[in-house]
Amino acid sequence: MKGFLKVTVALFMVLVATMALSAQSNYPTKAIQVIVPAGPGGDTDLNCRLMAKYLEKELGQPVVIVNVNGAGGTLGTRKVKDAAPDGYTALFFHPSMFLNKILGLVDYNFTAFENAGIGVLDNTNIFVVNASSPYKSITDVIAASKAKPGSIKFATETGGLTHIQALAFESEADVKMNIVDVGSASQKIVALLGKQVDMIGISYGIIKDYVASGRFRVVGVFADERNPAFPTVPTFKEQGVNLSFTKFFFYLFPKGTPQDIIAKFDAALAKVAVNKDLQAELAKFMVSPTYVKPADALKYMTEQEAMYNKYKDLITNAKVTKEEVKQ
Repeated sequence: MKGFLKVTVALFMVLVATMALSAQSNYPTKAIQVIVPAGPGGDTDLNCRLMAKYLEKELGQPVVIVNVNGAGGTLGTRKVKDAAPDGYTALFFHPSMFLNKILGLVDYNFTAFENAGIGVLDNTNIFVVNASSPYKSITDVIAASKAKPGSIKFATETGGLTHIQALAFESEADVKMNIVDVGSASQKIVALLGKQVDMIGISYGIIKDYVASGRFRVVGVFADERNPAFPTVPTFKEQGVNLSFTKFFFYLFPKGTPQDIIAKFDAALAKVAVNKDLQAELAKFMVSPTYVKPADALKYMTEQEAMYNKYKDLITNAKVTKEEVKQ
């Protein structure tokens, strides 16, 4: 009897393992949920939705976007970290994740997940002012800040990429601004339109229509060279501020997600990145699908995190005031 039970248990375990392997090999068999740790209307949300449209064609299942905004993106990252490692919950995020760890908002970083690669690259990070502003360049902003420290109100979201950009700018240019937390990208736009703040940091593609209509003015781009999509905008480096930031968007899955599932998702991502239709859609927002395989993405993200850590003291000692945006 004991022998019979041992054989039965062994057969059961083999059956369970076989079923699990079969489920992995057939992946995906249902909709995949992608968590965006940001509100709708911003570049993270936009890029993810465009990518999802093409990913679901490759994967053969719906790719559903879920916005989980708040706490600098930590609500969204934690939701994915705590999800079942079955390949049906993924994260789409950017370097703000580095800041979340530096600020102590979370005690984990991207290594607490399974890396599924980088999908989008954005070299259009800018500082922009209202067109009625007296500031026509970063040089003007620096001069005004030196003449009256704290006179320029800069809108960000604590723990967001524009937060570190503002602090790095203050340090490099030796100026002091009044940095306030107004929330998401869409809230920053509202604040600048209403002249509740003097300057915001954002990606060019999100506010290009406001620039074209004459409501916003771009004063500098964080890049090594001028962007051919908006060649009249000088870089920060040209204006004496030695700073450059690249915003990249990556996919992560919960730790323990089977590697063959990661491989299937990654293979779909690689195909999507060279899709001409997607390239054309993203080009409208001046970004491009840029595929980096998981191993290389992990290495690159580790290097980028080390760069962000150079600003750790600035970030941890910074004081940011929370401010409600008037609609």
